[in-house]
Amino acid sequence: MKFWNSYGSEHSANLVMIGHFKSNTDAQEAQEAIEKIKEHLTRTDETYEDAERFTQPMLDVLRDLKVYSLQPREISQFTYDVSTKLKDDKIVITTDESDFSAFLKILIEYSAKVKVYSAHDYTETGEGR
Repeated sequence: MKFWNSYGSEHSANLVMIGHFKSNTDAQEAQEAIEKIKEHLTRTDETYEDAERFTQPMLDVLRDLKVYSLQPREISQFTYDVSTKLKDDKIVITTDESDFSAFLKILIEYSAKVKVYSAHDYTETGEGR
């Protein structure tokens, strides 16, 4: 009888990112920006995994949203399994992915104060998966 032991680096991160905004309107605008990027990707089937350039239609979306800090490779993060919830003057983002810089940049572009933590370690917050 043979036994095989294996170890993998794959584990679910259970990350929470909370963007606190000065007003409900600011939070709504940031949520709409995230949704518009997701909608564009769904509608066009554009892919950005390892991309070095934006397509012209994606550039148009980003310009309309006044989002200038994203890199082409980060756009694929909007296709990940990520939950975004608008709660008054904050947005709560939860994901098992550790690569979520695009969401951080969107929140900052829309003037949020951002908190990021692992819901594995901070279970008392009521956020996370």
